[in-house]
Amino acid sequence: MKGTYRVVVQNKKIKYDFEIKRNLTVIQGDSATGKTTLVEMIQEYYENGDDSGISVVADRTCAVIEGRGWKGQLSELSKCIIFIDEGNRFVSSREFAEVIRETDNYYVIVTRESLETLPYSVSEIYGIRTSGKYGSLKQTYNEMFHIYEKDNYAEEIRPDLVITEDSNAGFQFFDSVCEHNNIQCISANGKSNVFQMVNKCNSKNMLIVADGAAFGSEMRRLMQLIKKSEDIVLYLPESFEWLVLRSGIFEERRVKGILEDPGSYIESSEFFSWERFFTSLLINLTKDSYLKYSKRVLNKAYTERNISDKILNGMTGIDLLWKREKGESADAVSESTDRPGG
Repeated sequence: MKGTYRVVVQNKKIKYDFEIKRNLTVIQGDSATGKTTLVEMIQEYYENGDDSGISVVADRTCAVIEGRGWKGQLSELSKCIIFIDEGNRFVSSREFAEVIRETDNYYVIVTRESLETLPYSVSEIYGIRTSGKYGSLKQTYNEMFHIYEKDNYAEEIRPDLVITEDSNAGFQFFDSVCEHNNIQCISANGKSNVFQMVNKCNSKNMLIVADGAAFGSEMRRLMQLIKKSEDIVLYLPESFEWLVLRSGIFEERRVKGILEDPGSYIESSEFFSWERFFTSLLINLTKDSYLKYSKRVLNKAYTERNISDKILNGMTGIDLLWKREKGESADAVSESTDRPGG
């Protein structure tokens, strides 16, 4: 199942109107915000149809699974949008994650807890905003860049320390760039370690780079930590491979089309997270070229200046070359004054 689906749920008293864009969507929020009401309306319509007094309009069947029989209920559903209300503890289990990994459904999970076993996107965490009788989803974290309590920043971010979630090719790339520019770079060795690593580091001008496509479960506690500091910037591209693909290194029209609308190309039963799709796309795209990509060990071609600069240029608002540029400027002044007549 792939693509974006608009869902409209309503009765005489309330209406919900929203879009589901990926295989995993999380709805968070306090009590009495309408989360459970939404799930209950979908369940009632699924069981009783028009006799329920509820209307559900969507291009895919909307259903609810719950309780101990969730696996049996799920086995009967294919290419559906499945809603799960909070209180169903199975959603946080590894078993649930393993079972749904191979399915072709989309899942909308209502929870106040972080779901560490699921690779859900930062951009697909929502709250419900209610205005009168109309309910819609609003994104809780919806920016690729997030500086706490700041929507924009006047100057480019120039970090002295970079922490990467990745320990493989992504880290190797940033480590190489940082080494050549006198910036410290360390790996957290996985998303679950980012919070601890940031908490341990006592550094100003810190940049955290993580895969936004699967970092949703870490946002709550990390944002609580970022509240305490004005010197931490969280940068969340879909993935490192996504950065490479959008850098302009590859001029294929197909790549451009995919990046403009990834959801129309990513089959949920094949790719549990978008990060995996972009990795597969980059590997297949480069397999017969000098830019052959490996997730585990970075091809040194990506650290060549003409290539690495293109990748870095895609990180709008973040400058990892500022020390190099400053040094080059100083060298240029020195050369000028050393010339005869300078």
